[in-house]
Amino acid sequence: MNKSLLKIISLTFGFAFLYFPILTLIAYSFNDNKRVMVWKGFSFRWYGKLFQNEQIIEAFATSIKIAALSATFATILGVMIGYSLTRISKIPARPFFIFLSSSPLVMPEIILGLSLLLFFISSNHLIGFPSSKGQLTVLISHITFSVAFVAIIIQSRLSSYDKNIEEAAQDLGTLPNKIFWKITAPVILPSIVSGWLLAFTLSLDDLVVASFTNGPGANTLPIVVFSKVRLGLSPEVNALSAIIMLIVIIVAVFYYLMNRSNIKK
Repeated sequence: MNKSLLKIISLTFGFAFLYFPILTLIAYSFNDNKRVMVWKGFSFRWYGKLFQNEQIIEAFATSIKIAALSATFATILGVMIGYSLTRISKIPARPFFIFLSSSPLVMPEIILGLSLLLFFISSNHLIGFPSSKGQLTVLISHITFSVAFVAIIIQSRLSSYDKNIEEAAQDLGTLPNKIFWKITAPVILPSIVSGWLLAFTLSLDDLVVASFTNGPGANTLPIVVFSKVRLGLSPEVNALSAIIMLIVIIVAVFYYLMNRSNIKK
């Protein structure tokens, strides 16, 4: 068999296996029938009802707010950790701190969620903070597991970056803070943006950790969707999933075009 034909067949089956369930979900989001898997006719009925569902709209707004805040704080902390572990040479027990910074990457989410829940309960008994579970506890928990991902991205970029440029600037008498803002920061800026987007996505997609740490008024979109799916498939959930897929495609195309323009420059 021709190698090119074999590659085409492999790609076709691979992408079909990956995207056929997603395309099926999007197709049935336009089904006019309340019974999800019984096609009745093409309609935008469930999209209209979705935007009238206050519970989903409120959960979506809560998820966006928590994801944006947690990604911002996680990026700031992750850059500090990644830069310190890579550029500051006189850190005692460096491998131990690198292990601590990356351990949440391999830690099961259920263990992380349970440990954060016990931490919040203990903290409430000792100092009275937090007073109750809510958006703040979900925010803190999302920052906790997102920091590790950002720190790893920054460490990886700085490790592959030529340190001699910074040393040459230092030999010329440039102040350390000016070296960081004028030389290092522009180099790691794409990694910072990537880390922020990854932290935002992880927070927006999280279900397990948020299930342990959420409270009244802090139901995120994955929790609401999961609670609805447990009661049975809903056409509104299909419509919501289709909209999210559309947003993901738009962001992916924008990111691709932005990278392509940067490469040309």
